[in-house]
Amino acid sequence: MGISRFLKSALAGIPIGLAFLDIVGYVARVEGSSMQPALNPGQKDTDYVFLSRWSVRNLEVNRGDIVSLVSPKNPDQKILKRVLALEGDVISTIGYYKPFVTVPEGHFWIEGDNTRNSLDSNTFGPIALGLCQARAVCIVWPPSRWQFLPSELPQKRQPIVRRDT
Repeated sequence: MGISRFLKSALAGIPIGLAFLDIVGYVARVEGSSMQPALNPGQKDTDYVFLSRWSVRNLEVNRGDIVSLVSPKNPDQKILKRVLALEGDVISTIGYYKPFVTVPEGHFWIEGDNTRNSLDSNTFGPIALGLCQARAVCIVWPPSRWQFLPSELPQKRQPIVRRDT
């Protein structure tokens, strides 16, 4: 009788849990130094962030958001970067083959906060919005780093021309 009740609970709970992960969000480990100092600020630090799928369900992102997306170079890899420019914005590049780029419709420009150690739009170019999977909302681990992640643009990396959204 106890096993039967457990199986019924599990069979009901698994789809609910999967739906939560697919629709609402999940916790992910941040690897690498491309988002320093905002994430993984020290050599030995590893942050875990809550990634909200719900907040990008309509592919609406804002300048300054930290987003998780499928890497344009390796579809099996997910990357975490900051949105610097949206469609219609003009951005100056760092090492891209053009010094300035107008972000095309349906795309955005992403960069790691640590631009010296980041594979981002300066490598790939403008990124299709469809690759965006979630927005990093807060750091959930370690407890000493608990905080919400504000949507802020680095002062030196503002778009040259901002299209009003």
